[in-house]
Amino acid sequence: MRFGKIDYLNLLPFDVFIKAYPLRLPGFKTFLHLKKTYPSKLNRDFLFKRIDAGFISSIVSFNAPYALACGIVACQEVRSVLVLRQPPNQDKESATSNALAQVLGLRGRVLIGDKALRHYHRSAHGNFKDLATLWYAKSGLPFVFGRLCANRHHAFYQRIAQVFVRQKVKIPHYILEKRALESGLSREQILDYLRGISYKIKAKEKRSLIHFARQLRFKRLIPPQRF
Repeated sequence: MRFGKIDYLNLLPFDVFIKAYPLRLPGFKTFLHLKKTYPSKLNRDFLFKRIDAGFISSIVSFNAPYALACGIVACQEVRSVLVLRQPPNQDKESATSNALAQVLGLRGRVLIGDKALRHYHRSAHGNFKDLATLWYAKSGLPFVFGRLCANRHHAFYQRIAQVFVRQKVKIPHYILEKRALESGLSREQILDYLRGISYKIKAKEKRSLIHFARQLRFKRLIPPQRF
């Protein structure tokens, strides 16, 4: 089974969880570590069915064969999806965040992922806008940046998702130290960031996805497609 994953800190709890999850598929975890990438590349892999499942950008998840009740959710603040006060420029790693900036009528440079989180901590807060904060101000809803979706083996991934969203994952000290070194952030900054991220898609998150899809149609923004 081919699972693709975003190589960002927001999925660090899932990394830890899946390493400990009992699987009788030795090739699954090997493939998982080989297919770490960024959202827009993962979207293409999913659309062309080079992977069976993964955390896909919300803008692509609307047309997925199976979209599960598990995703990457932020309420009021996300810190890793920003629009900087710089000349307009989309982030090539993004799909949903670029579209969200347009839905919110923002002009500037879109920045996502760990590099955005570093910018959040190292720059004056007046020189950027947090997209989850603006979405919450507009809609009163959390924003779902990505969603666990499957092309195949829906029941298998559904079981994984159900167990993951019920657990409170504790990240081992050595993994935090490793990711802190890789990301250029402190352990405290990583843990504080992760406290603002949730993974269960409930009623409010579903309403937010519906509202976002409606805004995309209103703005005539076309989701990434295979052709």
